[in-house]
Parts: sequence; structure tokens; C-alpha cells
Amino acid sequence: MTNARPTTSHRRRHVARKPLAAGLGAVGVLAGAWYATATPTTTTTAAAPQLPAVTNTTVNLTAKFPYLSAGYNNTREWTRTATAVAPNGTLRVAWPESDGVHVTPLTAAGRRSGADTVVKGTKEVGGLVAHNDGFALLTRVSDTNKWKETAAALIRYKNGTQAFRTKLTGTASHDTAPLLDGQLTWNGTKYGTYFVVHGAGGFADGHFGDKLSYVSAKGAKLTGGWSWGCSHNEGIALHAETTGAFTSLCFDDWRSGLFVSTGIGAPDNAPAVQREQCWAGYCGGTFAGRTGDLVKSSTGRYATAFASRGAASAAKNPDDASGRGWTVKPKTSTHQVAVAFLKNRNTPAGKPVYLTSAAGTENVDVHIAPYGKDRLLVSWESLRNAKCSSGTCTGTFTGTHLRLIDWNGALKTPDKVVQARITGDVATLKDGSLTWAYAPVTPSYASALTGASPTTTTLKVARLKP
Repeated sequence: MTNARPTTSHRRRHVARKPLAAGLGAVGVLAGAWYATATPTTTTTAAAPQLPAVTNTTVNLTAKFPYLSAGYNNTREWTRTATAVAPNGTLRVAWPESDGVHVTPLTAAGRRSGADTVVKGTKEVGGLVAHNDGFALLTRVSDTNKWKETAAALIRYKNGTQAFRTKLTGTASHDTAPLLDGQLTWNGTKYGTYFVVHGAGGFADGHFGDKLSYVSAKGAKLTGGWSWGCSHNEGIALHAETTGAFTSLCFDDWRSGLFVSTGIGAPDNAPAVQREQCWAGYCGGTFAGRTGDLVKSSTGRYATAFASRGAASAAKNPDDASGRGWTVKPKTSTHQVAVAFLKNRNTPAGKPVYLTSAAGTENVDVHIAPYGKDRLLVSWESLRNAKCSSGTCTGTFTGTHLRLIDWNGALKTPDKVVQARITGDVATLKDGSLTWAYAPVTPSYASALTGASPTTTTLKVARLKP
């Protein structure tokens, strides 16, 4: 990678975005905040094959889960839940509460199988890996630094006991992690942790970038990755590989777009998947929690989905003396659902395929997951009559959409509008079924989130069989 020194003109802070932990301990409910009156319907055609029904299991929680977070411009975002499957088929679900991140054990059928493990002193679910004997969690913990911010940490539990707690930022590396927007992956030998960092000394003091660190099965930091990559990183995706660098993507607001950062930390010559206007809040959102994921096919291709405004024009910014800044004029005011493909871990394959196009409809909470042998499930939430300002939109929620496509982006089933929300990571079971945990409420995106998050004492665990 290249460690280009950031310029003063790039000293942009996430000032409009509140850390994901903000308000998580609150139990108040916003008046009229997160409920819609519209009832979603299912779109069907007589000739086309249909997606099967999504089944649900209810899991009672032992604490109140604040299921909303304030994003850029206080836009309403789901508080991320992470669902992961262990090799033996059992599940773990991670969700944050005021006393720390809770990890709930479930059977393969999605039913509670024991008491929560409460990882004390932690904030934010940055990623989860399920093991037969426990789990590994990417999260944030308290730290001592010049900004008085949290540190990123990888925490491993075995048989109910903490096996290690490895800090990934600190004084020696001149960085903090006030929020992660992270990804955690595991290849059977080592973990890959990819997350946002804030410079606290050194060449990047006061700037925001990203960091990729590898950690052994015993919690030791390994070589590889990078200390400073996309800057600012507005979205992170990571896929574990059996050998070599883990495949990674990032939304970079300085170079304006979605880039392949695999093995190089997204230096100036990083391959561009799509140019986007990516100033803070203008991109479609962070991966896993808010948009997209990174899926690999059996033939070694990759797919990712994201909320996109496209690029009517894209050119280097003549006012940026470094030559690294770009200026992108968006094609649309609202975000549309885009799917992009990579030939391999380093090479984009053509232009993204757009699944939506209605100019007055905003699309948020975009996700993608493998479905069966050769198809992809893409999901998103749509808002009609969208009103947009500074890259974020409000509107009337009209449903959570599921659509099947193939590895060329072609439609395989019409949209199915469902009650099951997707609020974070989706896990794939041994039989190919997809499963995820979510707060069982109907959202409203009519206004910004300006108070405490509402809470729930139940989660739904959804399953969709191929």
C-alpha cells in the first residue's frame, strides 16, 4: 500500500454522524418514531418463479435492545445485529445494549439454547464469527488517548470464558476507533478485522482512515494488512480467503467512489468499482450494517450490492494539489440499488447493474447474500416521495424487498415485499438457507432521529430456504 500523507484540506470529521453507541442505553420511545401505517404486499406474476415464504422464530431478550441509531444528518438506521453460524450448525446473534454487547446462542432451528454472554465494557457490533465452542467479536472498548475515544478490539470467548481480548488500536499505533463500521472474517486459521480509525498522533493526526489487521486463533497480531488505507472510509467489505490477502472493498470519500482495496489499502491506483459522490453521508451507507456485503461464487467471482446515486460526471479535482481528490456529480438525487461484480479479488468486471430506477424513490438498507448454487438474494427498503438534502433522504416506507438475480445481474424472480427486515449480517446454513436476526417492527423514515432510540425485548430470527 501507499501511505500518502493526508492534506489539511481533507480534515473532514464525521461531525454529522453520531457514534453507534449514542443513545443505546436509553429506553425512551420516540413519539410516532418508527412505525408505519402502510401494509406491505407481495408482488407476484403468474409465469415467473416465486421466492418461498420467509419463516420466523421469536427469541425473547433479557434486556432492552435499542434498535435504532442516528446516522449522518440523524437519519434513521437500524442498530446492527450480526448473525453467524458455527461449523456444527448452531447460531450466535450479537446485539448491543447499555451493559455491553450481548451474544445470544441459538439452535440450528433459531431457538434460544442458553443464556446470553454479555461482553462487558464493549460498544458496537463490528462483526461476529461463530465457533462450536463460542464466538469472536469485533467491538470497541475503553482506552486512554488524546481524543478520549474507544479502541477497536477482537474478543474471543470459549465455553463461556474470555480466551483473549486483543486491542487493535492504541498509543503505539497512533490511532483510535470512535466507531467501527467494521467487518470480521475467519478463514479457519486467522481472523481479518477491517474498521475505521481516527489518527491520534503521527502523520494522520486528526484524520479518519481505515485499518486492516490480521489476528491469530490465539489472539496474536499477525503481519499483513495496513495501518492506514481508505480515507475517509464510508463503507467496508471483507471476504476471507484460504490463502493470501483477504478480499476487501471500501467507499472512499476523497477519491469519491467504491474501490477494491485488496492487499493494497486502497492507494491512489486502487481499481474503481464505481465512482460516487462520497462526502460523509452521501454514499449509500456502511457495509453489513447499512448496505451491501461481499459474496464469492464457486468460480472465484465476487458480487457486492450498494445504494448508489451513480455518476453523471467524474474528474480529478483541480483544486486538490495532491492530485488524489476527485469531484463526482451524481446522476440521481435518490439512491438506487446497484450490484457490482469482480472477476477476481482484484479486478472489477464491467459497470454495475442497477435493479431500481424510480427517480422519486429512495432505497436504503441494501444487502446481498448467496442463494442456492448460482443465484444471489438482494434486499432493500424503499421510500417513496423522497425528499433529499445533503445526501440523505426522508420518505414514506413502502416495504422490504427481496429479489433473486443471477451472477450477471439478470432477474430470476420478481420482487417479494416481506415483513422480515434485514438489519445486519446474514448467515448461510449448511443446507444453503439464509438466516438473520432483526427487530420485529415496521420502520418509518419520515423524519430524522432526534431523540432516544425505541427498544424491543424480542428479536425475530428469519429463515429463507433456497
